[in-house]
Amino acid sequence: MLFNTKNLIDNSPISRLQYATLIVCFFMNMLDGMDVLVISYAAPAISQNWGVSPQALGVVFSSGLFGMTFGALFLAPFADSIGRKNMILLSAALMGTTVYLTSFATSIYWLVAVRFVSGLGVGSMLASTAALAAEYTPHKTKDFWVSFVISGYPVGAVLSGLASGNIIVRDGWQSMFEIAGIITIISLPVIYFFLTESLDFYIKKQPRDALEKINIILIKMGFEAIEKIPSESSEKNKGSIQSLFNKDFRTPTLQLWIALFFAFATLYFLTSWIPKLATNAGLSMKLAIYTGTVFNAGAWFGIMTQGYFSSKYGLKKTIGVIFILTAVLMAIFKMFIGSDAILYVFGLLGFGIQGGFVGLYAVAARMYPTEFRTTGVGWAIGAGRLGGIIGPAVGGILIGMGLSLSTNFLIYAIPTVLAGVMTLFISSREVS
Repeated sequence: MLFNTKNLIDNSPISRLQYATLIVCFFMNMLDGMDVLVISYAAPAISQNWGVSPQALGVVFSSGLFGMTFGALFLAPFADSIGRKNMILLSAALMGTTVYLTSFATSIYWLVAVRFVSGLGVGSMLASTAALAAEYTPHKTKDFWVSFVISGYPVGAVLSGLASGNIIVRDGWQSMFEIAGIITIISLPVIYFFLTESLDFYIKKQPRDALEKINIILIKMGFEAIEKIPSESSEKNKGSIQSLFNKDFRTPTLQLWIALFFAFATLYFLTSWIPKLATNAGLSMKLAIYTGTVFNAGAWFGIMTQGYFSSKYGLKKTIGVIFILTAVLMAIFKMFIGSDAILYVFGLLGFGIQGGFVGLYAVAARMYPTEFRTTGVGWAIGAGRLGGIIGPAVGGILIGMGLSLSTNFLIYAIPTVLAGVMTLFISSREVS
């Protein structure tokens, strides 16, 4: 019988090796969330110490976003050539080194440079972990596990937010970057020893000693070794950006990009402006500080719930419904203004927008074959991040025009519902 890794993984219980790979990927995305958000937590202290304007710090935030965009577009695709594990190692090294170096920053220019480079690592990390999770999980539960791995991001954001208050006040903002950088650097041996390269990657790309590496993995998973690598040519479906636009992938690729563009626009509008919007809505200053944490806590539950229902009812239907219901909540947001219950509404918004948004990562990971899976995921994330750049900027203009909170939410309900509708119509045969 012809050896087929897909059938082997689909029809067997998940092994300890697979669980270890998923846990390491989850942990790396926790570090992603910590490394991205630590600048937000440190920003007030940096502004006070240096006497810099919010506009200057805005440039620092933007440099990180641009770094993540470039990382997803141009660095992540190399994982299809050098392997997911090597790219995850490289991404962690970039993140850890530059986050640690941030603690020595003495100017805005320094911050802009190191945040851009750390963004490169974050962008490629997200794409590579999603691809690896997809390649090590059974077809039936793949959507849940990809969502689980990405859910590490808001967990890291919440935990670093809870820790940063005491650390920054007691030891200064530099200490937070030192700790975040050291934790990420320490993760390198964890990746090296406990993360396993994709079986599909070894079979399709056939690097040096591929057969020996494949058999080591198979034996650890409880399967028999094979005598030779299946004759699937590594030339088939060569990984490249052009592959995303061949006749089988052109339409679903554009549909996925559009859905992610609208989802990113709303997500980054909310994450950028939630504290200010909360105080404008009548929430006390103390409660407004917790809105970001509540939003990200809601996000984790939303991601896990989406993953569970996607495995049962299909990705497109689950994500589409979540986005549309989130849009309805945003449209009726006015009903909650003036009440402390609004804090729970922000949690529900995190549940909905992040749950649906992360589901689109699972769509990308399922839609593309191994040969250019990380390229496909990376470019989908990169295209979506354009919405992440535009969304907060437009939101700032709308807020500056004096539009009410409920009007802003009503306006951003439009891209949210469009993301849901576009998801429902993604035409890939690989996505249910």
